[in-house]
Amino acid sequence: MSRAEEDLSAARLMLENGQFRAANNRAYYSIFHAIRALLVFNNVDSSKHSGVIAEFRRLYIKDGLLPVELSKMVGEAFTIRNASDYDDMFIASKDEALEQIEHAEFVCKTIKQFISDMLAADEA
Repeated sequence: MSRAEEDLSAARLMLENGQFRAANNRAYYSIFHAIRALLVFNNVDSSKHSGVIAEFRRLYIKDGLLPVELSKMVGEAFTIRNASDYDDMFIASKDEALEQIEHAEFVCKTIKQFISDMLAADEA
């Protein structure tokens, strides 16, 4: 989760500096690292981003452990990050970058709370 939080902080800085493509990238990676932190509890990882996202959806969204809206935010972040990184004609806007950061904050907060609750239940 520390990598997720570091990337989220970087996304905010990029937004403040008008670097909207980079903000989109860091917001996505914040989500990606939060998901990977959660998947550790299932001994699951993947060499591909799509694999990490698929496992997250299979293990936590499909079974209703986490809200479906997270899946939508993850998918949108993945798409926008790809456009920001690889599409030379993509124009990242401030509003879009802000929305991606807000989504990343929500996803990270939700996953962090889920992990905390899970660990507390294990201790009980």
